[in-house]
Amino acid sequence: MKKLDSYIVELEQHVPKKSVRNEIVSKSSVGWQIDHSLIVINSIISQLPKSNPDEYKFKFNFKRWLVFTVNHIPRGKAASPKIVFPEIEASEQELIEKINLAKSNLSRIETLDKNNFFRHPFFGDLNVRQTKNFLLLHTFHHLKIIRDLVK
Repeated sequence: MKKLDSYIVELEQHVPKKSVRNEIVSKSSVGWQIDHSLIVINSIISQLPKSNPDEYKFKFNFKRWLVFTVNHIPRGKAASPKIVFPEIEASEQELIEKINLAKSNLSRIETLDKNNFFRHPFFGDLNVRQTKNFLLLHTFHHLKIIRDLVK
């Protein structure tokens, strides 16, 4: 998870630029992108230990296969569920708290059974290995948006 650790460090470095916007790149601010990424990381990792690994069954999912194979989430092709949308703009302090929680949560993921899972709205059930891959792809997707916003 070293790569995801480095992505979280990069998110943290962008916190002072949280108010930056560029409507050509995205309707949302840098802060929204950071907050959304952290909400996703923290909510998914908190769901994993609640699952029963004995209930995980692999099922082929074409969308998951395609995204994981090309190792890329295309911009503007899917909308995130409302549950992972920041409701209000987070302060710098709130973002730092969420970053610290994400760092702590990342160490917890390594202690889970390989078949703990969470149900993704488009990709179906993702076990721990697939979840790590998704979190890498998703966070990098939003980091690219952030980088374009601050150019």
